[in-house]
Amino acid sequence: MTTVPKEALVFLDKLKKNNNREWFNAHKDEFKTLETQMKAFYLEVEKLMKKHDDISESKAYRIYRDIRFSKDKTPFKHHFAAYFGRRKPELRGGYYLHIEPGGNSMIGAGFWNPVKDDVDRVRKEWDMDTTEIRQILSDKNFVKIWHKMEGEQLKSAPVGYSRENPNIDLINYKQWLFRHSFTDEEVLSSDFAKKVDSGYKTIRPLFDYMSEVLTTDLNGVSII
Repeated sequence: MTTVPKEALVFLDKLKKNNNREWFNAHKDEFKTLETQMKAFYLEVEKLMKKHDDISESKAYRIYRDIRFSKDKTPFKHHFAAYFGRRKPELRGGYYLHIEPGGNSMIGAGFWNPVKDDVDRVRKEWDMDTTEIRQILSDKNFVKIWHKMEGEQLKSAPVGYSRENPNIDLINYKQWLFRHSFTDEEVLSSDFAKKVDSGYKTIRPLFDYMSEVLTTDLNGVSII
């Protein structure tokens, strides 16, 4: 099974300490080799995922940072990352993979930048009933991997909702995000691709639930 090369973590650690174009250009051949190996690893993960989900797109993120509007002018990221998207519009949610030394590697999943209509639809659903979503979020197997929901939240209640709403703890979310971290040892293990895939499998109940909500109206009638 394709693995994450140890040299990738070593290179990223050096890049973090030498985040400048001169150093990077002097080591660009090494980077290109590692980039190719990482893309092969992403394909290994995607192959496993396609056995249980309909993955319609995947991409490897570039190492170059967009510094046009950032105060941080360091030109390079010090991590490798990839994204796996589900077939839309029927299937919602996306998967993220982040490789960074020092125990900073992780998998992420959820809804990073949902459109306003989707946020409004989910809020209306949770205003009406949160029984199913709370069951999913409290399932012991789910919590073991994904812990608790993260993401940007409103400081007060959305317009049209009361701060006293019993479900305001969920309604206030503007993003629905989850993550699970890995040690460097886990990242370099021979079965890391399987561990990543297993983590992604565990979030499927949430994705199935959100897909149903976001493709139907409040009466359960399909809108696609």
